[in-house]
Amino acid sequence: MRSRSLEKWTAARSAELYGVDNWGGGYFRVTSDGLLGITPFPGSETCVPIMDIIGGLQERGLGLPVLLRVENLLDAQITLLHESFAAAIATLGYGGEFRGVYPVKVNQQQQVLEEIAKVGGRFNHGFEVGSKAELIAALSFLNNPRACLVCNGYKDKDYIDLALYACKMGFLSFLVLEMPSELPLILERSRVLGIEPRIGVRIKVSSQAGGHWAESAGDLSIFGLSTAEVVDAVDLLREQNMLHCMQFLHFHLGSQIPNIRDIRMAVREATRMYAELVAEGCPMGFLDLGGGLAVDYDGSHTNYPSSRNYTLQEYCMDIVESVMSTLDERGVAHPHIITESGRATVAYYSVLLFNVLDISRLEDRPVPEKLDSDAPEAIHNLLEVYNSLSLKNLQECYNDAIYYRDEVRQLFRLGQCSLRQRALSDTIFWAVIRSIAERLPGMKNPPSALKDIDLALASIYYCNMSVFQSLPDAWAIGHLFPIMPVHRLSEEPTETAILADITCDSDGKLDRFIDIHGEKRVLELHSLTCGEPYYLGAFLVGAYQETLGDLHNLFGDTNVVSVRINEDGTYDLTRELEGDSVADVLSYVEFDPKQVLENFRKVAEAGVREGKISPQERFLIMRAYERGLRGYTYLHEGRGGCAVESVESSQGR
Repeated sequence: MRSRSLEKWTAARSAELYGVDNWGGGYFRVTSDGLLGITPFPGSETCVPIMDIIGGLQERGLGLPVLLRVENLLDAQITLLHESFAAAIATLGYGGEFRGVYPVKVNQQQQVLEEIAKVGGRFNHGFEVGSKAELIAALSFLNNPRACLVCNGYKDKDYIDLALYACKMGFLSFLVLEMPSELPLILERSRVLGIEPRIGVRIKVSSQAGGHWAESAGDLSIFGLSTAEVVDAVDLLREQNMLHCMQFLHFHLGSQIPNIRDIRMAVREATRMYAELVAEGCPMGFLDLGGGLAVDYDGSHTNYPSSRNYTLQEYCMDIVESVMSTLDERGVAHPHIITESGRATVAYYSVLLFNVLDISRLEDRPVPEKLDSDAPEAIHNLLEVYNSLSLKNLQECYNDAIYYRDEVRQLFRLGQCSLRQRALSDTIFWAVIRSIAERLPGMKNPPSALKDIDLALASIYYCNMSVFQSLPDAWAIGHLFPIMPVHRLSEEPTETAILADITCDSDGKLDRFIDIHGEKRVLELHSLTCGEPYYLGAFLVGAYQETLGDLHNLFGDTNVVSVRINEDGTYDLTRELEGDSVADVLSYVEFDPKQVLENFRKVAEAGVREGKISPQERFLIMRAYERGLRGYTYLHEGRGGCAVESVESSQGR
């Protein structure tokens, strides 16, 4: 990657390159001295460099990778959500209140639920649960009788009993019907326990939205009741003289809805259903619009799946106005509005910090002026392509270079080309590709076949983390997260790179990154300096990633640290959790670490008996083995740090 201009590189240009001001939500800023800082207080100059926090963790013996949770950002997002709805309600003269709930499935970690319960208490912020285990977790933190407890998901007797007991204890607990068969069981358990239920119904709205999670809605969605099933439920409640228990309507359009028009359409449809239930004689009072409030991961402010084309203020105003206007037409009282904005609540809260271990790049060897006479004709042709390349024939030279390279490879397979001759052809081929890439910016309309040429030339940065464990959505569905260096931002990045994790899997990589125009295939990074660490951060990872992570290659949970930033720029480590040890992850896959150790001790003793190792060597080997069992599954930070040159074949290009 060459310099973009003759101007001196500045921290401000790094902020623009990585789009910090676009996706950061005002919570992150590049400082004048080239560090990425956290700015948790709107309107305040308080900025804590992430490098300061990394240094503090290292001094305390906590290595990277680490999941950094910034409690202030969770507090700020909950406050902003409620204040934005309150402003919309006041502006439009809406008759109900806003009651947010946090869907526990988005991030079920105890620290997260505990902080939400503490901060959300003053806003009557509740919980949405989708399983018995989530209900039990939420009940342990629920202490506000005005906060809603929305009980979704499929239910058995024990689940229903717990939700009914929550009603008995004075909580606003709603049993939401996901299947028609749940209603008779709810009514039966209500009679047995002598507790009157608050019943809700989840409907299948016909409206659908774009994005990764569009199938959450629509006629074929797997959750909710059809309109005919809703009518059946109303009839059964009327027969049982329990119609007064129907107080709640719920729908869910999806987790990340990028287009505000889709949200408005679905809200109007659901609100019409709400009005019809009131007309049927149901008292109602609560309208749950589900999730959908998107996070602008790429900062493009568009309806791209990783973005959104609306602000939070617009979202709130549109929802309140849509509900209000639809119900006013029917003369129906305004309900309390509930949203399950889990993604937007916790995404900013967590940052994955990791170090780069090594770099592998294509060789940049000099091209010979002439070849030996015994070189295959295809290599002579490759050299001719290199020497004839110009701005006018880039496409032609690209096609010819690939053709002659493949011809040389075929000759090598047939034994008609030596190892050194093939290596020479690779050198010339990549010189052609590099030369094309350098000239490409000079073309007004570059050929489409050359659009990904930067990816072919990209260096590989090997990172001390597991995509499968810490960024599973990036691997599974191609979700984009902002990723950037957290230091050296006053320096111009001179490398274009893709990121590889330390799992032994070709899918353990990141080669799609956010860009103001949607996405790009390479990330601009700095060259590594031998002996000096290089740190990257993946941002907006608080939603779903911890819950979905898996143990690919037995890399476990990372270290987790929670910090609270003070207005004077200091910070406190409020919590720290050590990441999984090797023994931990072995136990997850049904190994007994004690038995593993005993098995290896027998192997080592057999080595002594057979004279392969001495007793003293056995002692050292056993110590190393035990230390490995107790150790972190990730690599020590001190490893690597120097660039590694690699031939083309080793990168699998």
